Order: sequence, then C-alpha cells, then structure tokens
Amino acid sequence: MRRQVGFTLIEVMVVVAIVAILAAVAYPSYGDYVRRGKIAEAVATLADTRAKLEQFFLDNRTYVGADAANMPCNAGVISAGKKSFTYACVLAAGTYTVTATGAGTDGMTGFTYTIDNTNLRQTTAAPSGYAAATMPANCWLTKKGGTC
Repeated sequence: MRRQVGFTLIEVMVVVAIVAILAAVAYPSYGDYVRRGKIAEAVATLADTRAKLEQFFLDNRTYVGADAANMPCNAGVISAGKKSFTYACVLAAGTYTVTATGAGTDGMTGFTYTIDNTNLRQTTAAPSGYAAATMPANCWLTKKGGTC
C-alpha cells in the first residue's frame, strides 16, 4: 500500500492562522515606522529653513523679503521635493514663524509643527496616540505617546 504525501487541510489552516496573527501585529508597527519617517521630513525641513532664515537675517538685518523668489521662505523653495507636509512662513522685521502642516493625501493629517526666530520648536497639533496630555515645551513629537 502507498503512503499519501502532502499537507492536510487542518495543517494549512493552522499556518494561515499563524501568518494572519503575525501580520495583525506587524502591520501597525510598520505603519508607525513609515509615519515616523515622514515626520522626519518636516523636522529636517523646519530646521534647515530656520538656518537659512538666520543667514538671511545676518545678511539683511530683517526677515522681510525672505519669501521672495529663490529665498528661504518661498513656498516653492521649501516644498521642493516634499510631499508629506505643506509649509508656510509668517515674516516680520524681527520675527518669523515657519509651520509644517501634514498633508491629508499622504496620511499625515493632524500633524502641525512650528519653529520661530527664538528656536522654539512646538508641536501644535498631533493625532490621537501621538499627542501628550500637555505638549512638552520646545519639542517636536516624533513618536507615539507624546515622546520627542
């Protein structure tokens, strides 16, 4: 008599269940990992724009005009190559505020980061799970649970 070779339906179903459980655990972690990478885009862009604005101020003794064509606060200059956040500058003679707002088309809705001329870094809005009970002072939230 020949012996049957192969897997039973029960064995295949057990493997499928194990893979489903692993995927249910891994997928949310992967989503958070991708989101933290997109947050890094905003943080790096704000820090870079701040450095360029300070150089502009040293050259001109004012922040006014830093949003002209090819200048640090020009929307086209800041947003070049970026897709997860939109950026805006508010300029005055001696002050500025640069804001990064999460783009809804890239799953970053709810995130808003700012930096100003005093180097005050703030997270003014964050979605559920990221927001702390009170936003830490001088901090950009980058991880769930309100950690910087």
